[in-house]
Amino acid sequence: MRKARIGFVTVSDRASRGEYEDKGGPAMQTWFARVLTSEWEAVVRVIPDEQALIEKTLIELCDVEGCSLVVTTGGTGPALRDVTPEATEAVCEKMMPGFGELMRTASLKFVPTAILSRQTAGIRGKSLILNLPGKPSAIDDCLNAVFPAIPYCIDLIEGAYLESDPEQCKAFRPAHAQPRK
Repeated sequence: MRKARIGFVTVSDRASRGEYEDKGGPAMQTWFARVLTSEWEAVVRVIPDEQALIEKTLIELCDVEGCSLVVTTGGTGPALRDVTPEATEAVCEKMMPGFGELMRTASLKFVPTAILSRQTAGIRGKSLILNLPGKPSAIDDCLNAVFPAIPYCIDLIEGAYLESDPEQCKAFRPAHAQPRK
């Protein structure tokens, strides 16, 4: 089995300029390091809230870097500079709205402003792109909610095979699904 490549994109004007410590990117990487048991490597980017640059980065991570999964943090709110969902939609062939719906539902258990979040997900080639919120605790809440479906989704689009520690977060695969070699 090939080693999975996972893209981690922090979308933040201040973090990209070094004025603010990026906490979202490391929080995403820490979550995957705790949960995944299969081999994987991180491909990390910290970029400003510029739609064209977000699109270019997502395309690079999917098409050039070969990431089966690209997770973003930041830029999903209603502020004028929050354009991560628009960039994601612009580069994806198929949108996967269930991911955003479930993340908002999970987040509403903790904060009523979760309805302001515009997280989404989509497919580009053999890559799943997933937009997460910027707050580290919300990243955990959202990944815990949607991760069970991520490995099988990536199987279906012929991306890298992801295995997880079921004690941390159990991935769901139908009984007929067989690991690819």
